[in-house]
Amino acid sequence: MAAQKSVQPPPSSTRRSEKSRRAIYDAALALVAEVGYPRTTIEGIAARAGVGKQTIYRWWSSKAEVLMEAFLDLGEQSAQSAGHEPYAIPDTGDLAADLKLVLRATVDELKDPRFEAPSRALAAEGVVNEQLGREFVAKLLEPSLQLYVDRLRAAQEAGDVRPDIDPRIALELFVSPLAQRWLQYTGPITYDYTDTLVDYALYGLAPRGQ
Repeated sequence: MAAQKSVQPPPSSTRRSEKSRRAIYDAALALVAEVGYPRTTIEGIAARAGVGKQTIYRWWSSKAEVLMEAFLDLGEQSAQSAGHEPYAIPDTGDLAADLKLVLRATVDELKDPRFEAPSRALAAEGVVNEQLGREFVAKLLEPSLQLYVDRLRAAQEAGDVRPDIDPRIALELFVSPLAQRWLQYTGPITYDYTDTLVDYALYGLAPRGQ
């Protein structure tokens, strides 16, 4: 009797889709780092990823959407590889320590070439492209800023922050200087710098005890 020939199941469409999506993410991030956002195109991303541009348009309507989703995915992948939940600020009961920990992680991210090029490209392009700027704020900035608001409100409930403080304004005391220094290259981005921002924000500039 002739040996029966085994029949291999066809590749899963879900698996193919995930592989294509991952290739598109990688291609978008790589191209922005190499040629900048203005010169990055859907056609270029498709060619680099080895997919048809219609595949990209099936999932996204613009290169901005591709890049932002790729950037968000990169953050999630990085967080998972580090063993913690993405987009989370710890609440250990020590507000200063929690903020310093998160800002140190932000320093690492801002200095990581994988993050630096796409995040700078999105931030810069968002200044001149109103629609991209709104999407950048809504999808990338607001979720992170809201986490700071939530953590500061929890600190208010614990009595560690004055009840009259507006958390949304308070977070700018340490987030905004870091963003400005990073965007404008006005000084080094270090752990000591972000630790100092937290100390100044929480304890003020007056001598202790006054």
